[in-house]
Amino acid sequence: MDLPSPVHGPSWMGAVLFLGGQLLALWPVTAVEVHTSREVEALNGTNVRLKCTFSSSSPVGQRLSVTWNFRLQGMNSAESVFYYYEEPYPPTNGRFKERVTWDGNIDRNDASIVVWNLNPTDNGTFTCQVKNPPDVDGTIGEIQLRVVQRVHFSEIHILAVVIGAACALMIIVVIVVVVWRHYRKRRQEKSTEMVETELTEKEKLKSTEEKVAVPLED
Repeated sequence: MDLPSPVHGPSWMGAVLFLGGQLLALWPVTAVEVHTSREVEALNGTNVRLKCTFSSSSPVGQRLSVTWNFRLQGMNSAESVFYYYEEPYPPTNGRFKERVTWDGNIDRNDASIVVWNLNPTDNGTFTCQVKNPPDVDGTIGEIQLRVVQRVHFSEIHILAVVIGAACALMIIVVIVVVVWRHYRKRRQEKSTEMVETELTEKEKLKSTEEKVAVPLED
């Protein structure tokens, strides 16, 4: 008697591989998110802090690296500005040699730098890239730096000036009120002293006159 032939179909190994692929497709991809100011305006000859912060799904490890690059306006090629891996590595050549210092704190997810002695040739785009293995992919922060001869007042600057002026005016009003009250109090005290002095003098004079008016008894 012949045995029934086995039913052919997808093997258990193929099913496992298929299920694993589906799980990998659904599994969230870890990445580093970098946050920077989009535009920064600074005065020629001054220093500027380029702020760069990051967030990672993995704890910050010793293999974390930070790469800062610079790209001139209208140019596609970039040049190195700064590198961090376990410790800061400032540039040893190029336009930013001895002009960039580390101002970040990895433990606080801060990868900022300071660019010193700005000049018009620093106009361009600075990029900040952070890798924190296994998070090696993610966004790259960009900062558009404009070096100007005069700082243009924005709406925020104008609002800050208005608020500052209002606060200064309130302080002046308070000082004037306090001084006026103190002056008025002193005047009242002086008037009271004068009245009391006059009353005392009058009482003394009246007492003297009464003594003189009393007739001598035999």
